[in-house]
Amino acid sequence: MESCDALIVGGGPAGSSCAWQLRQQGLDVMVMDKALFPRDKVCAGWITPAVVEALRLDTEDYGRQHVLQPITAFRTGLIDGGDVETRYPTTVSYGIRRCELDDYLLQRSGARLRLGQPLKSLRRDGKQWIVNDVISTPLVIGAGGHFCPVARFMGAKLGADEPAIAAKEIEFEMSPAQRDDCKVQGDTPELYFCRDLKGYGWCFRKGSYLNIGLGREDNHRLSEQLKNFCDFLKQRGRIPQDIPDHFHGHAYLLYGHTVRKQLDDGMLLVGDAAGLAYPQSGEGIRPAVESGLMAAATILAAQGNYHRQQLLPYASRLVARFGATAAPGGVGPAFLRNFLAGILLGNKWFTRHVVLDRWFLHTHQAAIQTV
Repeated sequence: MESCDALIVGGGPAGSSCAWQLRQQGLDVMVMDKALFPRDKVCAGWITPAVVEALRLDTEDYGRQHVLQPITAFRTGLIDGGDVETRYPTTVSYGIRRCELDDYLLQRSGARLRLGQPLKSLRRDGKQWIVNDVISTPLVIGAGGHFCPVARFMGAKLGADEPAIAAKEIEFEMSPAQRDDCKVQGDTPELYFCRDLKGYGWCFRKGSYLNIGLGREDNHRLSEQLKNFCDFLKQRGRIPQDIPDHFHGHAYLLYGHTVRKQLDDGMLLVGDAAGLAYPQSGEGIRPAVESGLMAAATILAAQGNYHRQQLLPYASRLVARFGATAAPGGVGPAFLRNFLAGILLGNKWFTRHVVLDRWFLHTHQAAIQTV
């Protein structure tokens, strides 16, 4: 039987960030994922300077072999409504392809990798966890996204009593004709909100790649809403008329809107497995990275004692970083939300300082410090 100091189930940004920090401090870490990397991931795909700093990414080096699109502006508005363009004097984010970034971070982590291997069984044997009857470890970290099997083992009722965000997205390489027909600029992602403020669609160009998607608080009529959004973009001349139609689905939880247990004896959940996406934007990369790093800090401080009591500081770190809990539900009756959407999203000051700076870029919060 193999053994390791920590087994991380899930090789996305949360898992790889945690693995990277633990490996930096000499722990023997194994990462297991049912997928083979590189793999596609439903995500608009951008990272803020705070993520770059926390991960100590060398953007110049990364950009030599991977897509790294500087973002200096945003176009925002309502679906079937007007829009506002907000420009910044410096780069405020970077567009990435998740298939590239996730693979890069996973390989850089220095962990032993068990890819293409799903978690099939998990049982306790004294102070050890026995995984798939072949791996023994005192610590299991669930980083497998919304449907993480570790979260399920810890009691998460997947799909029940959890108000998940449902999203559909596609990212494809455009042909020369499609590139000529695409009016979206690489440095200016476009975000268009649903009139009921229960979701938004995005359109993001990264060099020759185009990413289009839409996410909402529920999956009711999601395909219909997505079609309407794509029709809106085509009518505005923003995207080519002949985009592919094989969109991929995804689900995730907003921070504070979930009842998932985040830790237990010898167990922690990070990233989407713990339900940490930002409530206002649904972004999950920064919370994933930061939770992975905070989990690593907690694990290192525990010095091998992974009793639940010793891991409780992780929960405190999450609250200190992301706040207590977000109030579920909308901002009022439907007619009021529609009215507010039309007024506020047409206001340049509100768009810049609240929607973009606070909800999407989180410029008010400095990068997390790593150990």
